[in-house]
Amino acid sequence: METDGITTPFGRRSMTLGMLASQALARTIAPEASVDKWKLYRWLCEAKPKLGISDRALSVLNALLSFHPKTELSGKDGLVVFPSNAQLSLRTHGMAETTLRRHLAALVAAGLLTRRDSPNGKRYVRRDGEGAVGEAFGFSLAPLLARAGEIEQTAAQVTAGRLLLRRLRERVTLVRRDIAKLIETGLEDGLAGDWMGYEAAYRRLVLSLPRVATVEILTPILAELEALRNDILNSLEQQVIFQNMAGNADQTERHKQNSKPDSTSDLEPRFEPKQGGDAEPGDQPPTPLDRMDDRISEGRRTSQKKPAPAEPHKPYPLGLVLQACPEIVAFGPGGAISGWRDLMTAAVVVRSMLAISPSAYEAACEVLGPENAATVIACILERAGHINSAGGYLRDLTRRAERGEFTLGPMLMALARANGTPAKCAG
Repeated sequence: METDGITTPFGRRSMTLGMLASQALARTIAPEASVDKWKLYRWLCEAKPKLGISDRALSVLNALLSFHPKTELSGKDGLVVFPSNAQLSLRTHGMAETTLRRHLAALVAAGLLTRRDSPNGKRYVRRDGEGAVGEAFGFSLAPLLARAGEIEQTAAQVTAGRLLLRRLRERVTLVRRDIAKLIETGLEDGLAGDWMGYEAAYRRLVLSLPRVATVEILTPILAELEALRNDILNSLEQQVIFQNMAGNADQTERHKQNSKPDSTSDLEPRFEPKQGGDAEPGDQPPTPLDRMDDRISEGRRTSQKKPAPAEPHKPYPLGLVLQACPEIVAFGPGGAISGWRDLMTAAVVVRSMLAISPSAYEAACEVLGPENAATVIACILERAGHINSAGGYLRDLTRRAERGEFTLGPMLMALARANGTPAKCAG
């Protein structure tokens, strides 16, 4: 390694305290110190964000390392490489000379190289009679060897940070999926809860996620998302537990109503006396309690097969409707919608435009309610290009709602997520 004193740069380049510190650090290298140069280069690539160097500068450094004849950088060897700019340009895939000079200066400023300029500024080497290197002028790789431990530690920190960021991104994705599915489940099953409030809080947190996130930004957002998911889970679990308890109580009541605990299975046929004939030997006529059990069982089977028509639901917030269905705003009075009356007026106009018969719209108003019927018209308008018959589609939704098989919430949530940006109107 170099043992002589501090060298200053050639020409108009000025000496800086950073250059002085790099040269002083290079003189502290122990003779037994060594490191694999390509392993060191991989550490430099990992630690690039912390060292403040570009990928193009690393390409130049890779070319300089290739001019060192040995695989290891050792304190016993001379660590000065002296390629010309033409040779460097060849090993950097034709990089321009001005670009080379800029990146070499960046490497020196980052403390990864030091200059050992000759009296005339040229890079060359003096050899002895046996061909061994006596004195070399060019770029010294000694700062790399001196900072090898620091560079390795920095690379490990960058790698750990990248892995942590990837895990945080994965966690945010999973929690977002959980929240969206849970809200959709609550709306589809018609469970009690502030689902619109949960959806608004979820949208606010999602919109706060930046395109280029860091660990510091994602950590608090993930904590808020997990807290929101826990609130939704608690709301759902309480209602599920309550329903299970009610179901268990109902099963207990049915068990108590059984007046024939020793009878055979209900699935077996009952032997009835033939009309105008005598009963089989050993058969007993049904008692009044048996007939009562039959009527109760038949009533339960009938109620399970024919669900009662659903009553009109409470309308969803007008702001959510306009966010999910912004197309209907243009059909409101004066091209704006400021209340439910304006939305229902716009729905009548859109109904005529979509060739929906008055009877189909009136049936929807009776089953869903006027506000929800107008909301359905707004949803149909949003997806008019995908619906062949708007009137038939509305009648089908009305029949499903009458059987309790359709709720408006999932349709609104899907359109709101598809549009993303709220409509610019009052309401």
